Amino acid sequence: MKFYSGIFALIILMVISSVSVQAQQMLTIDEAIEIGLENNYGIQLSKNFAEIADNNRTLGNAGFLPVISLSTSHTERVEDSEFEAGGEARSTTGARSSQTNAAVNLDWTLFDGLQMFSTYDRLGVLRDVTNQELRFDMEALVAQISLAYYNIVRINEQLKILANNIEVSEERIEIEETKLDLGSGSRYDLLQARSDLNADRAAYIRETNQLTEAKIVLNELLSRDPEEMFDVTSEININRGLVRDDLYQRLVNENTELTISRLQKDISRLEIREIRAERYPEISLNTGYSFNRSENDGGFIRFNETTGFSIGLTARVNLFDGFNQNRRVQNAQINQKNAEITYEMQKLRLESDFAAIYRSYENALELVDLERDNFENAQETLDIALERFRLGTISSLEFREAQRTFLQAENRLINVLFDAKVAETNLLQLSGDLGALFTQ
Repeated sequence: MKFYSGIFALIILMVISSVSVQAQQMLTIDEAIEIGLENNYGIQLSKNFAEIADNNRTLGNAGFLPVISLSTSHTERVEDSEFEAGGEARSTTGARSSQTNAAVNLDWTLFDGLQMFSTYDRLGVLRDVTNQELRFDMEALVAQISLAYYNIVRINEQLKILANNIEVSEERIEIEETKLDLGSGSRYDLLQARSDLNADRAAYIRETNQLTEAKIVLNELLSRDPEEMFDVTSEININRGLVRDDLYQRLVNENTELTISRLQKDISRLEIREIRAERYPEISLNTGYSFNRSENDGGFIRFNETTGFSIGLTARVNLFDGFNQNRRVQNAQINQKNAEITYEMQKLRLESDFAAIYRSYENALELVDLERDNFENAQETLDIALERFRLGTISSLEFREAQRTFLQAENRLINVLFDAKVAETNLLQLSGDLGALFTQ
């Protein structure tokens, strides 16, 4: 049995060594964030949308600039004709005629009820919205990468615990075998120890699978090969200095979702101004240069050519459109109210989330201290139990219970550290201050 236990320990060592050789890259949380923000496909799409919105905010798109067009045409005809003029009849067969026209025209809206100003402002706000949406996507990605990264740290630490637990179980078997050889042990206790060791090994294998899956998730967030190997740090550092009032003020002033809602209210207000501007006259400047030439072999006027400039003003006012403009204004006003309601609804939801998450953060910090004490007690208890088990003053079942208590205490400590990190990350995301994660 000692031989098989040693073989299993050797296999574990070989697996860990193999992974270490392949995973020559130590990936820090800062590096993971940088890679994700640069490579993630969702962020690339959001950046493209932001660039489109930035391109759309131009004076030309708002209607400030003139429209200049060039047009030209040339027509050739072959015709038979008969006509009578001044008592004289004439006819032609196969007469050729041609007409050439060319013009450069400029149309420039000089006044449209200031609609173009409102349109330009609205395009600017739309650009700001897409920039904030990009920021929101980046914040969400940073939070996802952070939690995926520290989940790997958590699983790594649990694997260390399970590997240590296997070593303790193997030592327990050695003690049971020694007792059996000396005649003070029992076959039952040895078989039970072997079963417990197999259960510990199975738990280690299951946790290894979870580590593989967790690394695949992080690689996907970083838009990398799912099988790319890497290692992570071994600690989950918690920021205990988060102040509720400071976080709340940042939430109100800098939260991305609330910022987008405020911008949506501005868009609704500008849309109303655009529609109301249609009630005013629209005055346009029209000017151009034209060239016209015609030739006709079968007509009285064989040749005609004109060139010249033209300029004029056009005024247009909408007197009646079936009350459609009033309807559009009313709908825009309703949309403005909806934008205000949406803002208040989101603000309430975020405040509720903030209150719940901050309470979870405080509870997690308390649990970290409590579970750390429990872990230290369980560790000392296991050391005492192992010594007593060697001396034969406690049973195999009592030792296994101490071993199980230590394993549970260590797992609870790691899990509550991770829970505290989750709460901290969510709080910083709500307050728009995820950069604080990487200054600890």
